[in-house]
Amino acid sequence: MNAISKLSKTSKALATTRRGLIVGATLAGGSLLVGCSMGDIVSFGGKKLDVGAFGPFIKISPDGWVTVINKHQEMGQGNHVGLAAIVAEELDADWTKVRTEAAPANAKLYANTLMGLQGTGGSTAINNSWDQLRAAGATARYMLVHAAALRWKAPARDLTVKDGVITDNATGRSAGYGELVAEAASITPPKTPTLKKPSQFTLIGTDRVRRFDSRDKSTGQERYTQDVHLPNMLTAVVAHPPRFGSKPVSFDDSATRKVPGVVDVVQIPTGVAVVAQTTYAARKGREALKVTWDESKAERRSTDQILAGYKVIAVGKGDPKIKAQVFQTAGDATNAFGGELFETTYDFPYLAHATMEPMNCVAQVDGHKVKLTFASQIPSLDQINAAMIVGCFPGAVEIEVLKAGGSFGRRGNPTSDYMAECVHVAKHVGAGRPVKLVWTREDDMAAGRYRPLTHTTVAIKTDSDGYPAAWRHRIVTQSPAKGLPGQGGLDPSTVEGTKGSPYLKATPVVDGQVYVPDFEVPVLWWRSVGATHTAFAMEHTIDQLARKAGKDPADYRRALYAKAGPEAARHLAVLNLACEKAGWGSPLPAGTARGLAVHESFGTVVAQVAEVTMKDGKPKVGRVVCAIDCGVAIAKDQIAAQMEGGICYGLSAAMYGKMTMKDGVVQETNFDTHPVLRMNEAPTVETYIIPSNNHPTGVGEPGTPVIAPAVANALLALNGTPTTSLPFVKG
Repeated sequence: MNAISKLSKTSKALATTRRGLIVGATLAGGSLLVGCSMGDIVSFGGKKLDVGAFGPFIKISPDGWVTVINKHQEMGQGNHVGLAAIVAEELDADWTKVRTEAAPANAKLYANTLMGLQGTGGSTAINNSWDQLRAAGATARYMLVHAAALRWKAPARDLTVKDGVITDNATGRSAGYGELVAEAASITPPKTPTLKKPSQFTLIGTDRVRRFDSRDKSTGQERYTQDVHLPNMLTAVVAHPPRFGSKPVSFDDSATRKVPGVVDVVQIPTGVAVVAQTTYAARKGREALKVTWDESKAERRSTDQILAGYKVIAVGKGDPKIKAQVFQTAGDATNAFGGELFETTYDFPYLAHATMEPMNCVAQVDGHKVKLTFASQIPSLDQINAAMIVGCFPGAVEIEVLKAGGSFGRRGNPTSDYMAECVHVAKHVGAGRPVKLVWTREDDMAAGRYRPLTHTTVAIKTDSDGYPAAWRHRIVTQSPAKGLPGQGGLDPSTVEGTKGSPYLKATPVVDGQVYVPDFEVPVLWWRSVGATHTAFAMEHTIDQLARKAGKDPADYRRALYAKAGPEAARHLAVLNLACEKAGWGSPLPAGTARGLAVHESFGTVVAQVAEVTMKDGKPKVGRVVCAIDCGVAIAKDQIAAQMEGGICYGLSAAMYGKMTMKDGVVQETNFDTHPVLRMNEAPTVETYIIPSNNHPTGVGEPGTPVIAPAVANALLALNGTPTTSLPFVKG
């Protein structure tokens, strides 16, 4: 992910000083830094970090403790323990003396190798760090072993290492890593360190790899942004417009300034901020504030009107400016869709991220110096956006990265919206005085960014055996990648999970197109991004085709995977494992049915079998059997936890999730109108992992999109009625 594209637009916000012109030109196109990497540009103007002898990812203290520097945001997914285990495995460290520490914002040292910037997302934390951290651990081990060899004048090949202790087997001498740190610093690191073979792993894949933060979270000791209390700190809340696309024109703050504790009121680009001594005073001041909004460009349609427009677009009769983009074709579609067709449509609502911790940030601005303390998901983006507001170089924006109470995609967005608000206010306050911006739950729900509303149409011609011979697919959805570079063409996230599907590879004729309307409702990637709707459309369609052909849904998929070729081997493996463990085909109590779904996202293939009954007029999911192929399984317990969490998150959205607008005004603003899955509704989840030595892939998101179609397919088996819109529970 590269976030520089939008900056040419926002560079005009900089003061027209020589410094401002240099910063704006640099960020807009990098024209003054020709030949520099993105890491160079984002780090420009910052202080040089002091990297120790073992590189930017490892610190070893004299008492033998190993600290792994985590370049990725920890937002509940537990990546910190997997990343630490990668290092500890190659280092042969004592696992009981390994800890993690959040990396500072520095893209030169800590860039996500799959994004080019420092950031977490797309289930890439383990994936992009695997080779990097293995090499770091193996390099440090080499240096320590050779330091011991030099001290003892013994051949390094004759020394063994276990749990952070190096032993000379010939003499019985031994030394812990902490004792050798100073001497190891003088050892020249190898250019290509020797890595272990998977058969040599003693930590990775074992039950010992469990997260470090459970106790602190359980006892309330974990530090989140809301826990930050700095001397002389102010709190700000923002009055946002009632409709998307509105802007503040003027405000009357006479009553607000009479509220005890209110310090100031300031207009910022996205609304009007009330600054106070306490959160309570800021909120009371906002309640007394009167704002006049410019709604000339506001979105005034209701959600059902937007969806009705989507349906017109899908049949090619919408606004001619909204052009169809081809995402997959095969064969000749000219005469392939004559005669009887299987046809269906699917509607997916806007969804809020609804993180446990709403958006917040602490900022300090003193001239051209910026300090941010918050749960930064994409520090490079946040550095850039803060720099554009203040008029400094991105590297001069210091970020202390805290853990987050959830994100699901919300905290990392092109405009750094809530962080930018905080910086605007802190700049106004000035003198380096800290300002904590707080979004209430209502702010987060009504003024946030949503998973896009999506409409999908499918038309399929089947052959004499009931398998797809021609497949026409239309998707209408907004683009979460709006504003990012390279998005003048097809946004892959709008079609991922459909494009390249084994079902389309198995179909001789394919006609796939997507329409991407653009309007004021802000959208963003939501846990599993495009797969949240494409998995449902593909998997529920397949079950309906199997039913139409009179075939078992599992056997029907097996046949399609065979047609798709070797690339579908992983799909077949998880399908077979899930069916075996779930007892697919075995009898169930009356009124209970099983539903199956298989989907690949972020390089990981997941199959789920859901056992469903109807209770009080709504689905009740009692058991979910999940099979996953994610390459090397570093932390099996954490993989299972992510499948459980992803399934419950996806089930919650499928059961109840929707964000609607009436005349452009958001209707669901808290959990009274936006219900979520309760503990007594959560299913029992069994997770089974395919053994693999392949490069690890993501696990944070792939469990989420599979559950909704699995439940829909169980309901189809129960009552014979397809599900054409979500959520399952209406009203």
